[in-house]
Amino acid sequence: MSEALNTPVIQIDSGRVAGLKIRHLNQDDLSSLEWEGEFKRFRKLYRLVYERVNKGFAVMWGAELPGVGLIGQAFVQLKPATPGKHRKRAMNAYIHSLRVRPTYRRAGVGSKIMQVLEDDLLRRGFTQVSLNVSRNNLAARRLYSRRGYSIIKSVSGIWSYYDHLGILRNVHEPGWRMEKKIG
Repeated sequence: MSEALNTPVIQIDSGRVAGLKIRHLNQDDLSSLEWEGEFKRFRKLYRLVYERVNKGFAVMWGAELPGVGLIGQAFVQLKPATPGKHRKRAMNAYIHSLRVRPTYRRAGVGSKIMQVLEDDLLRRGFTQVSLNVSRNNLAARRLYSRRGYSIIKSVSGIWSYYDHLGILRNVHEPGWRMEKKIG
């Protein structure tokens, strides 16, 4: 990975999030993603994504505010989790786990994170980006629509994960698949 991809990509110098830096996350950041325990149930998921980062299959981004810490995050899957899956769409990246702390929502943090992700994907040669958004998350859907994403289909939102205690958790979160051409 080039040095340019490891340095902060954007810094905001005014407003309520002055000094915000959007950067790649590293192993030392993983515990900060739990947001003082609120999301500790995803601890194992964060480690799995980080393993994919080390293999070159994913990127973890964080929005960091000096004196506060991580106030936002987003993960990008660069290659399919299952070999052979999505072969015809090899240049389609998948964004997931975009989140901004409630105090900093509506301050442009989510938009800035999305811009950084899309710019990075363009540099990497990707031509299309997809993501899923919960049907109940109207604010996120508006953000993605403003950024040029269109709904292409309904998704069941059925998935599962092992929480921090090793318990299998099943999730049912119906949503929409949205896509955008970037190249």
